[in-house]
Amino acid sequence: MGENAGVTLPLYLTSPGALAGAAVGGRADLDGAEARHAVAVRRTAVGELVQLADGEGALVVGPVVAAAPDRLTIRVDEVHHLEEPSPRFVLVQALAKNDRDDQAIEAATELGVDEVIPWQSERCIVQWRGERGEKAHRKWDQILLAATKQSRRARRPALAPLLATSGLAQRVERVVREGGTAYVLHEEASTPLAGADLPTAGDVLVIVGPEGGIAPGEVEALTRAGALPVRLGSTVLRSSSAGPAALAVLNAQARWR
Repeated sequence: MGENAGVTLPLYLTSPGALAGAAVGGRADLDGAEARHAVAVRRTAVGELVQLADGEGALVVGPVVAAAPDRLTIRVDEVHHLEEPSPRFVLVQALAKNDRDDQAIEAATELGVDEVIPWQSERCIVQWRGERGEKAHRKWDQILLAATKQSRRARRPALAPLLATSGLAQRVERVVREGGTAYVLHEEASTPLAGADLPTAGDVLVIVGPEGGIAPGEVEALTRAGALPVRLGSTVLRSSSAGPAALAVLNAQARWR
């Protein structure tokens, strides 16, 4: 997807839109907690080449010219503006116990997912309610942020609000109506994901259920909304690995078609 200019260089994330006016020969600043991490933890020093990205596709590359405890300044040698990919890959991840959902969204980010939707499906053991739910949502956001930096991405995945099955069905309907598609990973499906048609534009939803599987009524509701049940292969994957495995298959299709 062209997101890895200077892949070996450290990448730090500025606030959205902060690099809108960046130009070669100019300066770009990093401040706040991210700057403190760069200087105090990563020991980033004057003269070191780094990347700054705003998480929305703008990325600059250049040497550090000033490093203070709460601000890092670089001279801009390169400017990149990366368009939003098409189609967009969206992981719908059911909440799972033992941090398996955390593992799934981290790996999905490394594999290029464009949006993550937390799903409170019927069989989820984990429940996001009240303050606990807000805390868990913030944790997912931090996981996506850290994985974005680790994988040197200029564009970070969007994190949607928690959806129940009714809300997810509405999202599926809208995606299909707008020319995208939705795949429900289901062990009893007969259609292999590798053989499914991949649209050239719009959203591609990959829907992953919890440890106990997706309830029959949910499969019916999502299928009625326009989703296609598919399977990855002859084995049953954990909720932590199913989504990333599906994204790897879809990425391969998108690249080589």
